[in-house]
Parts: sequence; C-alpha cells; structure tokens
Amino acid sequence: MDEALSAARRSLASEIIRALHARGHQAYLVGGCVRDRLLGIQPKDYDVSTDATPDLLRAYFPGSEQVGAHFGVILVTRGNGIDVEVATFRSEGRYADGRHPSEVHFETDPALDARRRDFTINGLMEDLVSGRILDFVNGRSDLDGRTIRAIGDPQQRFQEDHLRMLRAIRFAARLNFSIEPATLAAIRHEAHYISQISSERIRDELLRILTEGGARRGFELLDESGLLVHVLPEVKAFQGVQQPPEFHPEGDVWAHVLLMLEGLRNPTPTLAMGVLLHDVGKPPTFRIADRIRFDSHAEVGARMAEEISSRLKLPNQDSDRVTSLVANHMRFKDVEQMRLSTLKRFLRLPHFDEHLELHRLDCLASNKRTDSYEYVQAKLAELAQEELRPPRLVTGQDLIHAGYKPGPTFGRALEAVETAQLEGEIHSREQALSLARRFLDSTI
Repeated sequence: MDEALSAARRSLASEIIRALHARGHQAYLVGGCVRDRLLGIQPKDYDVSTDATPDLLRAYFPGSEQVGAHFGVILVTRGNGIDVEVATFRSEGRYADGRHPSEVHFETDPALDARRRDFTINGLMEDLVSGRILDFVNGRSDLDGRTIRAIGDPQQRFQEDHLRMLRAIRFAARLNFSIEPATLAAIRHEAHYISQISSERIRDELLRILTEGGARRGFELLDESGLLVHVLPEVKAFQGVQQPPEFHPEGDVWAHVLLMLEGLRNPTPTLAMGVLLHDVGKPPTFRIADRIRFDSHAEVGARMAEEISSRLKLPNQDSDRVTSLVANHMRFKDVEQMRLSTLKRFLRLPHFDEHLELHRLDCLASNKRTDSYEYVQAKLAELAQEELRPPRLVTGQDLIHAGYKPGPTFGRALEAVETAQLEGEIHSREQALSLARRFLDSTI
C-alpha cells in the first residue's frame, strides 16, 4: 500500500469528520482502519460512520458516489484513488439470503452500529479529532488477546452472512490471531452454507487468504473449520496422498503444498493459485508400481486447474496463467537436457518469473535440490532478450511471394525456421528462406 495514498485518504477522512462535526453530527473512523492503526499496521482504506442521514450526506458532499443506497453509504472522492466511504449509523433486521439484510434502520446511537458488525476487532470507532476510541463490543480486549471473536451470538452472525466465515479465517491468518472457540465451533456448524455464497465472493476471499500473508495458516484454518471441503474439495483431497519419500521426504501432498504456501512472499494472485493447485492432478493419478507414481499429473492437473478457475470465475487471463503454471511445473526437471531451442521457448513463456518462483518453492518444500533452478537462473543471465525472441527472418508472406500456396505446412515450415534460428544454425533471411523452401518442397 502506497504510504502517500494512505495518508491522503486519512486526510480526506479527517476533512469529512470535521465537516460533519461542524454541522453538529457525530462522526467516527470505524472498522479496519481503527483496528489496523491500533495494531501498528498502515490502514489501506478509511471508513467513516456518522448519524447524518443519507440525504444529508449527499447534500453535504456534492459529487459523491452512492455505493449503497439501501445501506446509506456514499463514497467521497478526490481523484487518483483518494476516496473514503461514509455510512449512516444503522441496525439491521433479518437476513433472508445469507448475505444481505432485508431490513435496515438508520440510527443515531453509534453503539447500535457497532453491534451489527461481524467481529469485535472490527467494531471499534475512533474520534479522529480527539483520538478517543469508542469500544461497545470489547474489541480492544480481543486486539490485545489477538483473538477473532464474533459480535454477539456467533452462529447468528454466520447465519446472517455466510461470507463472514471466510472473513474470520482471513483475519486470523493475516493477523496471526486465534479464533475464539465458540466462534470456530459456529463456523464448523455452519460451514456447509458457504456453498450458497457466489463464486466471485468466495474467490475474492480465497485470493486474499493466499496473498495477504499467512497463507499456510489460512488453509490450515480452512481445513480445521470444515470450510475447505466445501470451497476447494480438490485441495482437501491432497490429504493422505503419499509421495515417494526419495523425492518428497516432507510427507503427503497436503504437507508439501502447506510448506509451499508458507514460503509465499507478496505473491501475485496467479502465482499463489498456481502454488496451491500445481499438484492438484496427483490424487486422481496416484498409483503404486515400482514406486509411488503420478503419471501425467501435470496434464491432468492443468485441466483440473482450468475447471477450478472457471468455477471460481477467475478472469480468463488469470485462468490461463494459473493453468500454464500447473501444466509446465514438471518441465524444470528436464532443462539441462533440453535442446537449446526448446529451452529458449520455455524461458520465454509469458510471466516466466512466476514459473521460476513456483519451481523454487517446489524444490524447497521437497528434496531441496535446486540444481535446475540455478541452471535456469544462469541461462537467463547468459541469454540476451534478442536471443530468446530473435526477429523473424522469414514470414508467411515471404513464402507466398516465393510461389507457395498457403496451407497447414506454412506453420510447420516457419517453426522449423525458428528452431534453426534459436539453435544458432541460421542467421540470415536467405538461409531462412532456403530452409523453408526445402521443408515445403519435401512435403509436396
């Protein structure tokens, strides 16, 4: 998070609160920004809660965006990503769909607003002018005790909004907090309801668990809470799938993937998903022959990763990246035996840095043999970019001008030319055209 952007948002929040105070209203910072500041973490976003009604807020802050009309929420913006959500104090009635309240009542008492929130550590308010903390839910105590605790009856909180179960896991993982026993028991009891939440919201929470820090602990808690089998049954299937100890002394596939998750450092979402799913093809391909084997598990896993990405509604480009990571992760074992042209094509895969980092984590979470990783690093340092992606010496248009009729063999001829170029066997347009002619003439 950019410090300047965080400071600009805080400044805007202060401006909003002072403007509301000047008009006789209560107004406080609320939620994650208060929690994070008290923990010594730089807040990403700033939210303001007030007794001013939605109509008054729109009048006070002309040009603001209405982001939640039913909930009395507006977004005050200053451009360049500088924005603050401002919401009217509210209490909520029954939740009919496990996600949204069917009734909202605007309030003047901040305590009622705090008590309708999810967890005690997210129910704190701060008067930005005086610095006073308003704590109606014993959130300070749970911050000090590093505890995730639902406000009120935890089972009711999760029945109201099933997504809160994943949020509890995310906060516990990112902050390295424990989940209070009654809260964890309620998640176990309600876990099967998570399937009623949209795939997009589940995806967003999973990606945040994977990328915000504490990914290993997050997935251990997903399993312990009973949520994992409902959101990612293919990952739950890793448990108990043994691996050949000469390659994987760490244990089963689950143990291996947990170690890799532990090694993630500020990953992209696609790298994190690639790490999580790189061995997803092992459970269905497990067999014992001369030793434990997982025949074609990368190819099987790539198809499964594509299906999982589709189910979670990952953007197409992200799905392609994750699938490529899974499909190619076993190729590193062959890099020292590859033809130069094959190696160059491998090294120029899109987002190859993600492939390389997945391989490094894979090695460190298994037999710790990093020979292939070091070999690839050396080759990347040795080969200039123009050697990996040299300019084309000949094109399909050149072949047409040479009198050949376009067809399927054109692609194979151009590939043969590029292979020879990558191998260092040809260097000029004339050599390339001569090779292409020989190839095409031999197929007539």
